[in-house]
Order: sequence, then structure tokens, then C-alpha cells
Amino acid sequence: MASALDVSTPAARFRLVAVAEAVSWAGLLLGMVLKYVVQTGAEGGVPVFGSIHGAVFTAYVVIALLSVRSLRWDTRTTLLALVASIPPFGSVVFERWAVRTGRLGELSTAVRA
Repeated sequence: MASALDVSTPAARFRLVAVAEAVSWAGLLLGMVLKYVVQTGAEGGVPVFGSIHGAVFTAYVVIALLSVRSLRWDTRTTLLALVASIPPFGSVVFERWAVRTGRLGELSTAVRA
């Protein structure tokens, strides 16, 4: 079994960045809850996690666009990958769907075997 940090294939790179994007969303949402709902005065969470999420979001979009050719995604799959970056945790939902439907190369093959 491959390591979770193995990024030797386009599918593995996509999976890693998709999960990182969801984790950064969680951090940003937690920071926003602390700042606006709980009102702890914890301002630091939003700018810190906002910056992290912005960088990981950008990486997700770039990796998704780079994956189009190597994973042979059609226009519909590409658009779904890009739209999945917008709602919280959408990148992980897309990644799970892509594995299940055979759109993530060797990761999908391992699930079917």
C-alpha cells in the first residue's frame, strides 16, 4: 500500500491536494466560528487559515487543470473538479466520486481490484 504522502502519480498528487484543501477549509471555518460566533476575540485564526486556504485552493485548481491531460478527463469531469473547490469539503466529495467512477487512474483501479 502506498504512503498517503506519495505524490509520484498525477492521481496521488490530486488526492493529496484535494484532502489538503478540505483540511484548510475546516481550519478557516473554525477560525470564522471563533471570531464571529463565539466571539473569543481570536482574530488570528481567520487571517492565518485564510492565507493557508487561499494557497491550497490555488494549488487545487492548478493541480486539477494539470490533471486533465494525464488522467484523460473530459470537459464535464474537469468542470466538476473545479466547481468542487468552492463549497467546503467539495474537493473530497469529488475525489471520492472520481475514484469510484474510474477517473483517478491507478487509485480507481486499486478500488476495483
